[in-house]
Amino acid sequence: MIENDYKYLIHNPSGNRKGAQEMFSIDIAKRARVFHRQIPGYRMTRLCALPELASMLGVGGIYIKDEAQRLILNSFKVMGGSFALYNFLKKKLGRTEDIAFDYLKSKECHDIVGDITFASATDGNHGRGIAWASQQLGYKCVIYVHNETSQPRIDAIRSYGARVEVVDGNYDDAVRKIAQDAKKYGWEIISDTSWDGYTEIPTWIMQGYTTILLEAQEQLAGMGISKPTHVFVQAGVGALAAATVGFYSALFPNDPPKFVVVEPDKAPCVFESIKAGDGKCHSIKGSLDTIMAGLACGDPSPIALDILNDNANIFVQMPDYVAARGMRILSCPLTGDPFIISGESGAVTLGALFTLKNPNCPEDLAKALALDEHSNILMINTEGNTDPVQFRKVIWDGLDPVPKKFTDIDIR
Repeated sequence: MIENDYKYLIHNPSGNRKGAQEMFSIDIAKRARVFHRQIPGYRMTRLCALPELASMLGVGGIYIKDEAQRLILNSFKVMGGSFALYNFLKKKLGRTEDIAFDYLKSKECHDIVGDITFASATDGNHGRGIAWASQQLGYKCVIYVHNETSQPRIDAIRSYGARVEVVDGNYDDAVRKIAQDAKKYGWEIISDTSWDGYTEIPTWIMQGYTTILLEAQEQLAGMGISKPTHVFVQAGVGALAAATVGFYSALFPNDPPKFVVVEPDKAPCVFESIKAGDGKCHSIKGSLDTIMAGLACGDPSPIALDILNDNANIFVQMPDYVAARGMRILSCPLTGDPFIISGESGAVTLGALFTLKNPNCPEDLAKALALDEHSNILMINTEGNTDPVQFRKVIWDGLDPVPKKFTDIDIR
């Protein structure tokens, strides 16, 4: 038996759905979608079935929600950021009822709320979403990135009118720096991670992601699938993972899907925090040098961690080649399956499924996963080709190949 180079944690969640039901109820998801439908260019993204790959792996179905086609942003992040800006402006206006998107752009609205600069830290996609939403609504925007952020990601943010500042260190250093400078200059932080005293906006961001899940659930129902049996979801600070786990835990409180949370092995902050077992956030130090740039986070979001601790079942941390293999599987599908463009952070869940569904999977993990011919697995492709240079290195040049010792044991 060849020893695997990934780590896993089989978790016994409390099953306390209270937090999920309060934060991610179906009513909240419907309100989020009412707002998103007003955004120019909004349309439901596709849910892709991969029947041939499912047959190859011996599962009932694999379904990928393709957020690479979301608006013109090539990423899911705009759904959370735009909903947070919407709720922030509603609160600033002293309004509780739904407000039209066009009104938020109006002179009347701007005169009431005043001159606002929205600010955030990012690895790329969140900052681009905030920059785009700020531009759409007519507000200034400042985005901080760390010094390992690729130039194409920086250029994409700037293309929407935001000022970009490069900060020494990693993503978490950028978060700390923007918090300091926002206080100094009077900027309004729109962050997808929470900290002590800062939870409202990160909650709005997570709730904004539920539009994606509501769409997916309706699309599954249209295929005759009442709910997924398994949900594989990636985690950086944990916001998307918590929104996904929370939405399905609230929707099916008595019989939720099995939740598998996937992280890079160079930035497993959620994994290590759950493993500690004390309910606290634990940091991962260092450069967090992973090709999964959108997941390169050293500090989990406390409010997201609470949802995951209460409801998620399995946590895994995967090496970079797993994400690269996921990208290649999606870009070179089996005959009959759709072609999907995915970046590293978007493809790691499919790569993880492929890695886990082989004879080398540890017996206790295979039993906990309980994947069989009746399993219907939902995943989210969170990003498309957001870094063309890196994408070509992976797809064209074979960056981060699968180690040879593992190429002979996978399902054929």
